[in-house]
Amino acid sequence: MDSRAVSKAKERATGCGLIGSRRATRCRIPKPFCTVRIAYLSTYQGPSLLKRRPIVRNRSLSNTVKIELIASLLRSNAHDVEVISHGEVVDHKLKFYPAFSEPQRFDSRIPVHYCSALPIRRLNGLWSSLRMLELLKARHRAAPFDLVIIFNLKEPQVACANYALRRLGIPVILEYEDDRFVNVVGKTENGWLSGYRGRSCKSLLGAVSGCIAVSPHLLRQIPDHVPGMLLRGVVGDDLVQANKQSTEIKRNRILFSGTHIESNGVANLIAAWRSAPIDGWELHITGQGELTTALRQMAENVPGVVFHGLVSRHELINLMSAAKICINPHAVSRTPGNVFAFKIIEYLAAGAHCVTTPMGKLESDLERGTTYMQDNSPETIAATLKKVTAERLYEHVAPKAAQDAYGSQTVSRSLDGFLKHVTQGVATQRKEVG
Repeated sequence: MDSRAVSKAKERATGCGLIGSRRATRCRIPKPFCTVRIAYLSTYQGPSLLKRRPIVRNRSLSNTVKIELIASLLRSNAHDVEVISHGEVVDHKLKFYPAFSEPQRFDSRIPVHYCSALPIRRLNGLWSSLRMLELLKARHRAAPFDLVIIFNLKEPQVACANYALRRLGIPVILEYEDDRFVNVVGKTENGWLSGYRGRSCKSLLGAVSGCIAVSPHLLRQIPDHVPGMLLRGVVGDDLVQANKQSTEIKRNRILFSGTHIESNGVANLIAAWRSAPIDGWELHITGQGELTTALRQMAENVPGVVFHGLVSRHELINLMSAAKICINPHAVSRTPGNVFAFKIIEYLAAGAHCVTTPMGKLESDLERGTTYMQDNSPETIAATLKKVTAERLYEHVAPKAAQDAYGSQTVSRSLDGFLKHVTQGVATQRKEVG
């Protein structure tokens, strides 16, 4: 954590903590409050989008899983949820992709709508913003929303959030996953356009009705009067059950799962293993992305490397449950906490020891199952894995702590309590103004 003067309440936030204007507490909900209709404006990428649009380069497997889990938990509390995604295509091309609704829903009760896309350079972002706003208006006319949740501060989400606050007069909650003001390695991006967008986002941070963030660093960006909730991840019931029912002894396996992009450090991981393989151990790699072909070629004929590629959720859970070590060799940020890998929570909940680069300080009971690397160079990765295996540090695990803090029941109660807190706060403010 940095040394800037910040609210002590936000500094102490842990687990699914609810932050008011003064202190952080666990959400305690005596009874469910009235249900609300929610527009979940996200970057969701379902199975049909992958078939219809070229999204491999910007695909985020972890974000998709997290959006599904949160939407399902909101629906399990009887809230009416619709997911709206701009279905972004980042590769510029003179081609129109029509809007459509996801036929293969992750939950039959939760519709998913994708905006149309026109990935022409300098027009792509504006088109997505206008089309997502148009779709939000259309769905609101069909059945009015009571609340909007935006996933991160991308341009389409910002445009829709401002419309919901100013024109529809309904509360907006920001689900803050990636620092909008620095890149993945914590470096500030310059330029007049970045400056303009940054000012727009800072203005919105002071106007949102609540914020759910993955790190205390991100929560410190919101004003003290805005309610906040720390939510690093969600442990699905499928993962918990697989861990409980598994009768198989964990194997000498090291697992990486995630999108194959440079910042995730997969190439460095393979290079580390190729230079210093560990006798009696295997390195398993799952996932997909723009580097998949190159990574598969790197892994060819390297003893002990098993390259799975993209696997189903069921297969991934089985692999996590069977591995003694799971690794997150993400690029190190000069601003720890600007991003947080959701898979760290899943790794810990699966009963694996987690090896990771720093992404902000974890709760102490979770750090018991974690070993940190100072950077993600091949040399550091190789040395760290050698130490963890030789000294049997992999025996230090924290599945119960992760499941207790971020299990579906805990998160479900906390989300419902947070929604109640936000909506009641907005209602009180309106009465005072009136």
